[in-house]
Amino acid sequence: MAENAMEMTGFTIISNAGMAKSLVMEALYAAKKGEYELAEQKLKESQNFFLISHKTHSTLIQREANGESLPFSLLFMHAEDQLMTAETTYELVKEMITMYKRIDIMEKGSVSR
Repeated sequence: MAENAMEMTGFTIISNAGMAKSLVMEALYAAKKGEYELAEQKLKESQNFFLISHKTHSTLIQREANGESLPFSLLFMHAEDQLMTAETTYELVKEMITMYKRIDIMEKGSVSR
């Protein structure tokens, strides 16, 4: 794989993982305001960007698994780090949204009593 193509592949992963993570954080901020439908919409939207990153990443892994020698790249290593961080953030934010919902239910329950 040409060096330029490897760089473009790395940038594809980085940019899409970055967009996914930004949308996930927007979901968290929406949930904090009690805007749960918007939060769910942002999480769903983030999945499109995750999918592009994953497909791009998986293609390279498959090529290497099939015996193709791919050059080591700090850029690609950074891309993998960004993808992993975005995925972790996604899982944590999903749990935090659930917690916000529970807190809202508890607070509304105590106010009406």
